[in-house]
Amino acid sequence: MAGNALWSTTIRPGGKWSGTIGRGKLIRFTALEAGANVAIQLYHADDLTERYNMPDSLKAQYTAHYTRGNVLMSDNGRVLASFVEDSLGWHDPISGYSYREATDEKYGTTNYQVERNEWLRSGQENFAVELVRNGLRPRDMMPVVNLFSKVAVDASGTMRYDVDHCSAGASVTLRTEMNTLLILSNTPNPLDPRTEYPSVPVLIEVLQAEPVEDNDYCMNHRGENRRAFENTQEYYTLLGV
Repeated sequence: MAGNALWSTTIRPGGKWSGTIGRGKLIRFTALEAGANVAIQLYHADDLTERYNMPDSLKAQYTAHYTRGNVLMSDNGRVLASFVEDSLGWHDPISGYSYREATDEKYGTTNYQVERNEWLRSGQENFAVELVRNGLRPRDMMPVVNLFSKVAVDASGTMRYDVDHCSAGASVTLRTEMNTLLILSNTPNPLDPRTEYPSVPVLIEVLQAEPVEDNDYCMNHRGENRRAFENTQEYYTLLGV
């Protein structure tokens, strides 16, 4: 991992954040306590109509979860970000984000007018706020990747959340392959069975990445990954970047 952090912040339980992160950066997420879940959405910062495509990313890489070597493809067949480091081996792309009604039902009804900043936020509300802040609308809500969460499907087709998957200090690092708008919500995974609001603080650091070489692990992880990297390079070559 290259150099010291260019920027860092800690996202409190229930918190949200959004920002544009330039191409060729590392985004390192570290769980400061056990049981973290950070839901993320990714858009091409220079064209917000281009965004992470969950079905294509999973299908092209023959997987139902993400770890080192996997990439997050856009709906234009390019790579928005790659998983370059991962201490857990499993991050959930299938269970979605929490919403208001389910949060109230599971953890008890709260509202901002009474609890102020201590009210129990849902992913749906956090994403809606950050989308509007970035010139988008709630209708632009899209599938998320739940970092730090493991959700496996058993033989009966039931999705099961692993409550012991994420330990304190677990980390995962993404490398941006395009200028990327990252929107995140530090809210519970909707399948987390715990009845106490379990979101924990998460440290986010942005670092400079090394140039991508032809033998890059993520590029060569799957044949479709290489083609997506080639599409990305073509895009920037034609822009003269």
